[in-house]
Amino acid sequence: MPTNVAVLGPVGQLYVTNNVISPDGYSRSAITVNGVYPAPLIKANKNDQFNIELVNGLTDDSMSLETAVHFHGMFQRKSNWADGATSVTQCPLRQKETFVQKFNTTGQTGTYWYHSHYAVQRCEGFQGPLVIYDPEDPLAALYDVDDENTVITLSDWYQSPYALKKTFAMPNSTLINGMGRYTSGPSAPLSVINVQQGLRYRFRVIAMSCESNFNFTVDGHRMTIIEADGNEVSSVEVDSIPIHPGQRYSVVVSADQPVGNYWIRALSNTPNATFDGGQSMAILRYEGAAHEDPTSPPGPYELSFDEGDLHPLIIPGAPGIPEIGKADVNLVLAPGITPEHNYTLNNVTYVAPPVPVLLQILSGARQATDFLPKGSVYALPPNKVVEISFPNPAAAPGAPHPVHLHGNNFHVVRSAGSNKTNFIDPIRRDVVSIGKEPTDNVTIRFVTDNPGPWFLHCHMDYHFSHGFAVVLAVASNETADEESIVVPQDWSQLCKKQD
Repeated sequence: MPTNVAVLGPVGQLYVTNNVISPDGYSRSAITVNGVYPAPLIKANKNDQFNIELVNGLTDDSMSLETAVHFHGMFQRKSNWADGATSVTQCPLRQKETFVQKFNTTGQTGTYWYHSHYAVQRCEGFQGPLVIYDPEDPLAALYDVDDENTVITLSDWYQSPYALKKTFAMPNSTLINGMGRYTSGPSAPLSVINVQQGLRYRFRVIAMSCESNFNFTVDGHRMTIIEADGNEVSSVEVDSIPIHPGQRYSVVVSADQPVGNYWIRALSNTPNATFDGGQSMAILRYEGAAHEDPTSPPGPYELSFDEGDLHPLIIPGAPGIPEIGKADVNLVLAPGITPEHNYTLNNVTYVAPPVPVLLQILSGARQATDFLPKGSVYALPPNKVVEISFPNPAAAPGAPHPVHLHGNNFHVVRSAGSNKTNFIDPIRRDVVSIGKEPTDNVTIRFVTDNPGPWFLHCHMDYHFSHGFAVVLAVASNETADEESIVVPQDWSQLCKKQD
């Protein structure tokens, strides 16, 4: 099957520049990677070594001119320096500079993505999919087709530079695979996913949105969830999936309907979201169907989604004593907001420190009181079970908040909308919605077996850029020992160039 998708391997270059693009029919200056938006799909196989050179060719000063790239979901074991999180693991890359990130992905497979982790650049276009294929995929018998043409990215789009907005910004359109339409706009081209009747397709759905969550559906077709955030799950059949910024799902869709065109829908939670005129939609096109917009009705919607129904294919269970509050380290991070509309966790707004946390560790910082920013860095001991709860997310406007932890997966032992706990076979993932009700108290667990300072933050960019974040400094002695050996010279130069 022919493809129009730009593709890179695990060894390659990301050349970041400004270009005028019109993904929804409206032209604006944006950020592109290797000249395209979305950024190229990075394809790799299990256990591949990554060697990615980032080149900063940005020139449009209506947006940020420095940059950095984070490979979302990569554990970065013994390569914390390559996590790409400015203010935590590195200083940003200045104009006309290059920076090479080398890391291994030992054992990891599944659906991921990559994006700028500087300012709000991913809202300007610096984001793309990343898939690590497993040549011995235990789920391979469930589908027939899984390639670059079955990767589906969902994003929201802004028709003026997001960086100039001083308040929460509403997107102008929803894009599927970088294409969409907006209210009163032209009938811009829509993304087309081509299928052949009788085959089963693994769609890898990635929410790359800045603020929006989506309800993802395919008219007339059910979906079988087989993966969440890089973790294989026991099959669950649904006809709609709520997906939050940063989350990913693999779903199997059988092309078992009459030959024709069917709408793929991704309705956002933003005001005035609509399907009018082909907005928030793409096209599922069977081989032999006319090249025209579908007329398919939505639904039927009979099989609802519940995160609590997702269970890992391999069931290790959540670590530690199976009772809330009985982990080795128990943290409660209560979201909130200040009168100045900055977000807080435990009444502290995250403000980027003048020196990245990793550099602070390499310079001798060990205890929470040693670190900047004050009150936002939690020092955690090695090889302990950590439990984190997020009570009353409604106290922070804009819920539901999708919380992402760098460097780790976690077990969701209590999901949003539920007061039940599951320590036996909870879903593992790296982004979880902490809900929107005052009674919600989402709880996660993980083991501190990956030394390094790791961001924990809301993946809605306005919330993150306004302080909804903390840093978990895991095993700082071990971090210093490991990273001091592997940190490359060009990493050390990044902060010197800021002086």
